[in-house]
Amino acid sequence: MKKLLFVTICLFSGFYISVRAQQHVPELVVWITVDQLRGDWLEYFKPSYGEKGFKRLLNEGIVYKHVQYEFSNIDRASSFATLFTGSNPCYHSITGVMRYDFEREKEQSCLYDPQFLGNYTHQNFSPANLLASTVGDELKVASKGKSLVYSIAPEAENAIISAGHVADGAFWLDDYNGKWATTTFYKTIPPYVDKLNIGQTSLSQRLPSLVYEPLMIADKYSALPYVVDKKPFKYTFNEREVGCYPRFKTSPLVNSEITKLAVEFVDKGNLGSNQTTDMLSITFYGGNFADVIDKYYTQEVQDNYYQIDKCIGELLDVIDKKIGLSKTLVVLTGTGYYYDNQKVTEDKHDVGGTFHPKRCQALLNMYLMAMYGQKNWVKGYYDKQIYLNRKVIEDEKLDLVTVQNKAAEFVSEFSGVQQAVTDNVLRQGDWNEGSAAMRYGTFHIGRGDIIIKLQPGWGIEDEQSGQSNIKRNNTVLTPLIFFGNGLKHNIFDRAVYATEIAPTVTNLLRVRTPNACSDIPLF
Repeated sequence: MKKLLFVTICLFSGFYISVRAQQHVPELVVWITVDQLRGDWLEYFKPSYGEKGFKRLLNEGIVYKHVQYEFSNIDRASSFATLFTGSNPCYHSITGVMRYDFEREKEQSCLYDPQFLGNYTHQNFSPANLLASTVGDELKVASKGKSLVYSIAPEAENAIISAGHVADGAFWLDDYNGKWATTTFYKTIPPYVDKLNIGQTSLSQRLPSLVYEPLMIADKYSALPYVVDKKPFKYTFNEREVGCYPRFKTSPLVNSEITKLAVEFVDKGNLGSNQTTDMLSITFYGGNFADVIDKYYTQEVQDNYYQIDKCIGELLDVIDKKIGLSKTLVVLTGTGYYYDNQKVTEDKHDVGGTFHPKRCQALLNMYLMAMYGQKNWVKGYYDKQIYLNRKVIEDEKLDLVTVQNKAAEFVSEFSGVQQAVTDNVLRQGDWNEGSAAMRYGTFHIGRGDIIIKLQPGWGIEDEQSGQSNIKRNNTVLTPLIFFGNGLKHNIFDRAVYATEIAPTVTNLLRVRTPNACSDIPLF
């Protein structure tokens, strides 16, 4: 009996030691975020993937089938800030890609910062408006600056937010010249980045010869049976055309450029060879191509998944040869939304209708004038929020909360409005389950006086085109995968919150969680 007990203890001790040995701190973290990644399409297209990309991650990694965001107004900036800080917009303040300055009457990037110049770009950016630390920030602090932290993305917001405040560098493709751009906020531009920006290796020099064509034969694009146009497509790019590079960045070719630079960082940047853990954040574009973005089911979106699969496979092979996947933690997830830019006219709605912001403002102003006098009571509308003229309200010695409540009651009667909540309700904690997403998805400074939630199927009129744009806010299945670093394959059907990912990664790195994060690790 004692011998059996001794053997059992030894076996369990050996198992425990083995597991502990496998769970070492990785030498490199590669965080891959696929903008607009859809878990259902990831599964639909699986039969045509290679063996080294998505399939390897799905078959060998720890897979959570759905990441859930606690707010509905998701875009590439708010989702990234939530993923990398482990907190919602009500804490990190990044509520969307763009913000509107009513004093200057100008829309600008959420990361606009005139204090810093751009390198290879005329744009001025910094992470100053991101009011929470990121995973990369905490890694830098823990290593006393020795860890290398870089990010690569098609767009500036993705690159800067995933890099954080104390990263070594963040790089994105400029909309005007196609070069790998950064901001003087970051002090480092590796020589291989400069090399890709000049001469024959630059994207601008290669662009005329680049052609976006299907990766596979037509029969392979059968996962979506509702595709109408099944003819092989062929797209070219001309630098002289307005919007050439933004269009290019919606094609799979941008992911090839991302991969090319990522390989340079792994191969020449000494990532994973330091005494402390290094981190490389990579963003791929997983949405539809600009030329067919108003169509939902296309060959192009299928092809993009196949090309991302190829890019991931290539990247993982390079990492395995240079560092070893057993020493690398790979994280893959998506952004929780899919934008198809569906445009419909008044007579083409199947369900719903069109909400007209200008009409709403005008009628609300007339209503408030009838109550309080002939003044300009409404300052403006932006991003489903109505801003009252607080100076006029103050000058007239009116109670702001009372005016907000009257305005919200009036707006809630508009066709298509599901709910209208005041800023005061969200500030005072009187919000309920129905308005929780509004609270989590907005920041108290700069928030409108009335926050609107539209009913399903309702679009918002574009003031320039007069058309209605519908952005569906129903659930987009978004997977989360942890791979490498000795982790054993497992699949979990439970949904996880986006705010749980950052603390899970910092737990594996054995560093503090980001300072606005309150969730615990997943395992």
